[in-house]
Amino acid sequence: MIETKSHIIEDIQEWKKKRNAILLAHNYELPEIQDIADVLGDSLALARAAAETSADVIVFCGVHFMAETAAMLNPEKTVLLPDLDAGCSLADSITADQLREWKAEHPDAVVVAYVNTTAEVKALSDYCCTSSNAVDIVRSIPEDKEILFLPDMFLGSFVQRETGRENMHIWMGECHVHAGIAPEHVDDVLTQHPEAELLVHPECGCSTSSMYLMSEGILPKNKTHILSTGNMLKHSKQSQAEEFIVATEVGIIHQMQKQNPEKRFIPANRTAVCPFMKMITLEKVLDALKENKHIITVPEETAERAKLAIERMISIG
Repeated sequence: MIETKSHIIEDIQEWKKKRNAILLAHNYELPEIQDIADVLGDSLALARAAAETSADVIVFCGVHFMAETAAMLNPEKTVLLPDLDAGCSLADSITADQLREWKAEHPDAVVVAYVNTTAEVKALSDYCCTSSNAVDIVRSIPEDKEILFLPDMFLGSFVQRETGRENMHIWMGECHVHAGIAPEHVDDVLTQHPEAELLVHPECGCSTSSMYLMSEGILPKNKTHILSTGNMLKHSKQSQAEEFIVATEVGIIHQMQKQNPEKRFIPANRTAVCPFMKMITLEKVLDALKENKHIITVPEETAERAKLAIERMISIG
C-alpha cells in the first residue's frame, strides 16, 4: 500500500514522539521537509539548536558535515542523517592532509574554517565560522596574527574586504552551486527587475563583483545586500521592498514566499539547485526514525579537538 504524503507526515510526528526526536532542517531542503522541521535555519542556527536541544534523537535534514557537527556537540545523543549520500562539494574541496601541509607553510597562523568542512578539518582548525559570523570571527582575532581562511574563496574574499585584513590567506575552494551564480546572471535579472533589492550569499560567484560594483556606485548600496541565508530571511521580512532578486540556492525561496506572501522573490539563477540538499525526502525521514538510520558518529579524539573550534563559532556573532 502506497502511503499519501499526509499519512507519512502523521507517521513522522508519531515516531518523533516515540523517539523523543527533533527534526532540524536547512533552508535549502525540499519544501515539504522545511514545512515539517522543528527548527529551520542556516548552519549557525542549526548548530545552536543542536547544542541546546533536550531531545534524545536529532534527525538532521541537511548534509553530512552538518550532521557531524551536531554529533560532536551531542556525543550522548543519537544523530541521524536520512541519506548518507547527502554530501557537500565545498567540504570536499579541502582534506585534512592538505590543511596540514598549508599549516606547515604558515606555522604561526590562526586557522578559520568555514563550517562546510569535515570533522577532521575542523579538528585542525582554531575557529569555525558560518557566513553569518565569519566577519565577526576574523575581527575578533588580533590584527598581527596571520590567518588561514578555508575553504571558500568567495566567502574569504568577502571577509577580507569587509575586515581590510591583509595578512589573510584564502583557500581556493568553492561550492559548485554558488560558484555557478555568475555576475551575468545577476545583470540579466536586474535588467528585468530594476526596482528589486538584490540579496547575495557571500559564497556566490557574483559576490566579489557585487562588492566592487557597490563600491563604484554602479549597484546601489541601499538595495544590495550580501547576507547569509538566515539574514536573507530576516531582511526580506523587515524590508519595505516588494521585489527581491535572490542569489543563493533556490530552496530558500520557499520559506521567503511563505513568510512574505505579498512580496515577490526571483532567483538570480533558476538552475542554482544543490542535488545533495534535495536528497532527503519525507519517506527517508520516516525510515530514519523507524529504523535508526543512518547514525552519524565522529571518533572521540577528532571530536574533542574539533569541538573547541565549533564552540567558538557558536559563541561569536
